[in-house]
Amino acid sequence: VAVKDPTAVERANLLNMAKLSIKGLIESALSFGRTLDSDYPPLQQFFVVMEHCLKHGLKVRKSFLSYNKTIWGPLELVEKLYPEAEEIAASVRDLPGLKTPLGRARAWLRLALMQKKMADYLRCLIIQRDLLSEFYEYHALMMEEEGAVIVGLLVGLNVIDANLCVKGEDLDSQVGVIDFSVYLKSDDDIGGKERNVQIAAILDQKNYVEELNRQLNSTVSSLHARVDSLEKSNTKLIEELAIAKNNIIKLQEENHQLRSENTLILMKTQHHLEATKVDVEAELQTYKHSRQGLDEMYNEARRQLREEAQLRQDMENELMVQVSMKHEIELAMKLLEKDIHEKQDTLIGLRQQLDEVKAINVEMYQKLQVSEDAMKEKNEIISRLEDKTNQINATMKQLEQRLQQAEKAQMEAEAEDAKLKQEYVNKSESLQNEFFQKEKQLLQLETDLKIEKEWRQTLEDDLQKEKETVSHLRTETQEVVKLKKEFLKLQEKNKQLKSICEDQEAALQELASKLSESKLKIEDIKEANKALQGQVWLKDKEATHCKLCEKEFSLSKRKHHCRNCGEIFCNACSDNELPLPSSPKPVRVCDSCHAILIQRCSSNVP
Repeated sequence: VAVKDPTAVERANLLNMAKLSIKGLIESALSFGRTLDSDYPPLQQFFVVMEHCLKHGLKVRKSFLSYNKTIWGPLELVEKLYPEAEEIAASVRDLPGLKTPLGRARAWLRLALMQKKMADYLRCLIIQRDLLSEFYEYHALMMEEEGAVIVGLLVGLNVIDANLCVKGEDLDSQVGVIDFSVYLKSDDDIGGKERNVQIAAILDQKNYVEELNRQLNSTVSSLHARVDSLEKSNTKLIEELAIAKNNIIKLQEENHQLRSENTLILMKTQHHLEATKVDVEAELQTYKHSRQGLDEMYNEARRQLREEAQLRQDMENELMVQVSMKHEIELAMKLLEKDIHEKQDTLIGLRQQLDEVKAINVEMYQKLQVSEDAMKEKNEIISRLEDKTNQINATMKQLEQRLQQAEKAQMEAEAEDAKLKQEYVNKSESLQNEFFQKEKQLLQLETDLKIEKEWRQTLEDDLQKEKETVSHLRTETQEVVKLKKEFLKLQEKNKQLKSICEDQEAALQELASKLSESKLKIEDIKEANKALQGQVWLKDKEATHCKLCEKEFSLSKRKHHCRNCGEIFCNACSDNELPLPSSPKPVRVCDSCHAILIQRCSSNVP
């Protein structure tokens, strides 16, 4: 008889007890028809059975004073796996009357039943078997399929409403003993099948209503959250709209103020522009006449300088192009020389390979001659053996004739004949074996000859390819010679361009000397202007009359200032004009010191 595993028997017994207790609890609760309290016997038996199921296969943990074996460890782990279980764990820890871990575990089971989430919590715990292995043995009920079955049975307890007082109850010192008398069948149970069917239908309806209620609660909570978020966003938008309206009103007021100020400023500027426009036009004409000569000189010098700089830039670019071409040609020559050296090395290697192939061919030819000689010798041996066999046949005939003649000595002749036959058989077998071996050797030699012929053919093909590569390399060397000739021509062109570049650099040096002279002239003009800027001008109110004619200045009689003596004349008195080589037009000169006169504008600026 096969011996059953005791742990498997224990698991099966606990599973059956859990089925009976859950079924009895549901039936009695529905017949009872009220919320259950902690004194209800089937409920107490259910907690005892669940405690035994959770204790099955529990590992013994060593504590400081003694060995500890409690179910509070795995139940405490549910808090980390299922966030909704944090409330139960916190309330269990805060209970004042509980001192032992077993009491906390019992309180946790009662609170989970009241929440109708015991099946959910234990299902999360069973899924994480790697974490459960720290608390349970591998053969424990919670680690096997029976644990999953019990979790499925616990889902049916959601139809029960329980109101358990955990705070004042002594859960530490309770003794967990299963009362089997409750689960024994009686005659009343046999007649109550119809009632059980009705109870099952009622339970199904209750489960459906509770599931609907849960779904509706979740939708209502989500809708409340959406309404709250919409109300908050609405209030924020209203506040932002009010702020935006206030900002618009303020900006409109500022816009009106700025427009009024803008109109006033426009009126003032128009009057001022009309007053100053006439003076500015007259002064502009005189200033244009005096400035035109200097501008023409400056533009001409600037144009010459740009042309010379452009010429220099073009020459430098051409020189850079020539240098880059020279570098490229040198690199090409180096690469060509490198390729020629590599091809020469490959030619040397190929020649060595050809010599080796020739030596191998000579060796193979010698081996072939040796094999042919051996074949001739073997053919001679075979012919000799055939002669011997013919002789033996002749002797056999002679022996047969002698046997017919000598019937009296038949017994002795038969013995001798048997011996001779045996020797003949042995010799013929040995000769046949040698003949087969020779045939095999001949076939092998023929295959070797075929291989040698194929190898020779491949070597001839390789030789042909190498000849083609040699011819290709010769053509490349000819191209290299042509490139060398072209390179020499390019070097001659480079020398010619260098000579042209040197001539152009000399021309650029001459142009630079001329430009330096023109720069010196421009600096002299700038110094003259700076000297004029340092003069102290009289104010318009003080300089009202001409020094010579003593007439009052006006638009027709403009002011002219002497940069040397500082006197002011009108344009009628300062008629002395001198031609200058630097300017195309004559310049007005002072009557007293003969210095250049400068016209003044209305804004006291020379």
